[in-house]
Amino acid sequence: MRRTVLLLLVCYIAFTVAGSAMAMADKTRIKVVASTTQIADFARQIMGDTAEVVSILAPGADPHTYQPTPDDVQIVLQADICIENGIHLEGKSWMATLAKDAEKPLITATTGLQPLEIGDDDQKVLDPHAWFSPKNVALYVNNITKAMAGYYPDYKAEYQARSKLYLQQLRVLDAWIREQVNRIPPQRRILVTTHDAFNYFCREYKFNASNDFLSIAPVGWSTGAEVGAGITPERRKMVVKSIKESGSPAIFVETTINPKQIREIAQETGVAIGGELYSDSMGPKGSAGETYIGMMRENVLLIVNALK
Repeated sequence: MRRTVLLLLVCYIAFTVAGSAMAMADKTRIKVVASTTQIADFARQIMGDTAEVVSILAPGADPHTYQPTPDDVQIVLQADICIENGIHLEGKSWMATLAKDAEKPLITATTGLQPLEIGDDDQKVLDPHAWFSPKNVALYVNNITKAMAGYYPDYKAEYQARSKLYLQQLRVLDAWIREQVNRIPPQRRILVTTHDAFNYFCREYKFNASNDFLSIAPVGWSTGAEVGAGITPERRKMVVKSIKESGSPAIFVETTINPKQIREIAQETGVAIGGELYSDSMGPKGSAGETYIGMMRENVLLIVNALK
């Protein structure tokens, strides 16, 4: 009996000490709050287990129209550092406002990027969807790595090592995308989506030659009250005309945008819906698109299979 009691006591102490150690380890982890799922993934790739990274946006949410909640305010108040995409992806700069109000440092991942200009001559805007080129993501990663190493110099070597590996993975991803896209004849590289999220992808991989290698979409780059928002009769006519003239075999809906408009255009033009692409958000946990590399892989396979 004594031996049994003693064994139970030892086990209890061991579990208590282990639990306390885990709790202490968790307390020392850096609390990072990212605006979007993509930014959160980049931070996790760089910081590993040194950080607890939370994304304000859930998978499937639209950053252009998002309205922060009281829960978001509390999440940012508990953060050590915040990261945003920038270039007005976060409609009305909601991430910057949350960070400023909570007096938290803010990293803008697109610092130094030369963004594409889109829109008509009367109303030009800068396109914030820069992550659709892995080459641009390299800039995101370098910005986050440099900033985090500055804030947390004890982890500098680790962050740089992780970043180096991830940058190699991005180069492999870019080469793989080019290989896959080359299976589509140039005249069939017509990418029509719900909104202007794929300009960098089209420019990088030579889709939509008739539209200066930019997105063909009925809705502007923002779906909310930001500049360039919404669908106009003129824009809708342009998209319908482009589809009919190009003979595109398929058009695509997006995970973050209401598919109603694009489905109506598909019916009007007689083309198929090629599938649902990840755009402003990655996929939910457990899905094939839950990481940046995963979402790009799934998008490319879907596009190639529909258009080749």
